Amino acid sequence: MHNHYLMRVFNIIFVVLFIIFAGLQYNDPDPYVWMPIYLYAAAMCYYAARKQFYRKLYLVGIAVYAVYAGYLFVAKDGVIDWVTQHQAENIAQTMKATKPWIEETREFFGLFICIGVLGINYIYAGKQAKAAVVG
Repeated sequence: MHNHYLMRVFNIIFVVLFIIFAGLQYNDPDPYVWMPIYLYAAAMCYYAARKQFYRKLYLVGIAVYAVYAGYLFVAKDGVIDWVTQHQAENIAQTMKATKPWIEETREFFGLFICIGVLGINYIYAGKQAKAAVVG
């Protein structure tokens, strides 16, 4: 019972955060990419908060996010360039990123957050399914 409540709160918090993240993409150069990324994660958290778990859809999201994160990690002006050529410059200095390596690194960490949240829901959903079979 306690875990159900914590997971519900966890998912409600991330529904709100992911919707805010999506809204912040409105002025981004590529909102058509980033709004759906965050809204997909928000939708998965919304369903999880309602105790509806879609493990295959978590895996789809995780896979897509991981591929894109991998690309951002190694791409020109990506995370590796941010660390090696720009000394891991502060990525939170301003909301308007004028340096591409800052924008790419922020996007990488956004995907990392999405992967983590969907991963937690995937694991929890598996435990719930296993408990239902045993119980």
